Amino acid sequence: MKESPQSRNLEQILRSSKMAAGGFMGSDSRSVAEIIDADAFEVSKSGYTTGQLSVRMQEITDAAKRGLGTRVEVDAQHQAIVEEARGSIACPWPHLRRFVKRVTTVKHLDSGQIICWTDLNIHLIAEHGFFEGRGSAFRVEPGKLAKVIF
Repeated sequence: MKESPQSRNLEQILRSSKMAAGGFMGSDSRSVAEIIDADAFEVSKSGYTTGQLSVRMQEITDAAKRGLGTRVEVDAQHQAIVEEARGSIACPWPHLRRFVKRVTTVKHLDSGQIICWTDLNIHLIAEHGFFEGRGSAFRVEPGKLAKVIF
């Protein structure tokens, strides 16, 4: 199937570093569609949906925001902290959505595993099924995400 001009433009935006340091694709040579398809498969193996993952991510972020930069107990299994930077970042998809530059770090207490995400990651996963490309600074591994946050 022939790639549309819109798909080519999106791919170019995601690979550039103009919007995000290093771009959203990292060193991943796969197309955006291939990345989304592969990650959708990983999500399905986890037994969750992108909707369930993104809702849980937002719940954890909201709980951690109450700590005002200090680690908080989200529940009996999780601790989290948020760090904010000045400004906002736009979603690379063609709609007018901007997100606070905030990083949430969560630790699963039993396993000791830690995972981080941004507010933009939550949106990208919920709305676009996009976890970013391998090698990008804010790539979220779907399988690890599910293990850590649930």
